[in-house]
Amino acid sequence: VQLQASGGGLVQAGGSLRLSCAASERTFSSYAMGWFRQAPGKERESVAAITRIGGSTYYVDSVKGRFTISRDKNTVYLQMNSLKPEDTGVYYCAAAAARSWYSSGWHLSDTYSYWGRGTEVTVSS
Repeated sequence: VQLQASGGGLVQAGGSLRLSCAASERTFSSYAMGWFRQAPGKERESVAAITRIGGSTYYVDSVKGRFTISRDKNTVYLQMNSLKPEDTGVYYCAAAAARSWYSSGWHLSDTYSYWGRGTEVTVSS
């Protein structure tokens, strides 16, 4: 699965961005999808995830109520509202096959087998 993330940019605190991650695979719907981010000088952390058909979503506490993950036929989105400077970082999308998804945690990098190149988000104060 090839993944291509886009939509990053520079935004002021309180603003919004929508990230997109397009998948090349026709069986995209068989993968759970996640978004991760890595701030400068910090480790990569999970942000949100969505199950294969979008029935369940998961968020890290710091983005609950502000970010929304969704998906359609071949793209997963991350709508980010009320952005804060601490949301700054490179955002990555990732795909998880069913076997690893159900045997591991949505927030773990090892759950995901396929990763896209990141898109950079900068939130100014």
